[in-house]
Amino acid sequence: MNFLIIYLLLLKAALSSFSGLAALPIVRNDFVVKRHLLTDHQLNTALVVGRSTPGPKGLYLIAVGYFAGGTPGAIAAWLAIVTPALLVIPLLMFAKKNIENPRVKRALRAVVVASAGVSLSATLPLSADALRNVPLYGIAAISLVLLIATTWDTLWVMLGAALASLSLMLSGFDHLA
Repeated sequence: MNFLIIYLLLLKAALSSFSGLAALPIVRNDFVVKRHLLTDHQLNTALVVGRSTPGPKGLYLIAVGYFAGGTPGAIAAWLAIVTPALLVIPLLMFAKKNIENPRVKRALRAVVVASAGVSLSATLPLSADALRNVPLYGIAAISLVLLIATTWDTLWVMLGAALASLSLMLSGFDHLA
């Protein structure tokens, strides 16, 4: 895959989202649905890599770039992630000066609601790829309840889910893959 194409696709995703995982629907649409550069499984793998390593949540984009174009793709992804950081400074200065403006407040609220909807639209197809049987649905449901009902850190819930999945696999339940 072309370095410039990967950079521009991931730059579009990075510029149109304000959080690491908010770019997920755009990335999925561009890389999985439209261009068939990745599968949902590869995108899930990139998410796991990004979420399992220290750093910002958006680092999964580097794994996406790597899957799409090898080392040059990973470099293009890194550049795409860094570019918005340089552009956000003038936007923050504008928001700081105009935060009390009712139009600016409404625009920011609209962006948050739209971002939540777009994130949900990408989560559903990815969950269909990851949740393949009843025990995995159970692990996901228990994880959701723990995240909503407790103040436990996400890392511990993820670790518990991984251990539960691993124990199912080691106990002979071979339908996890």
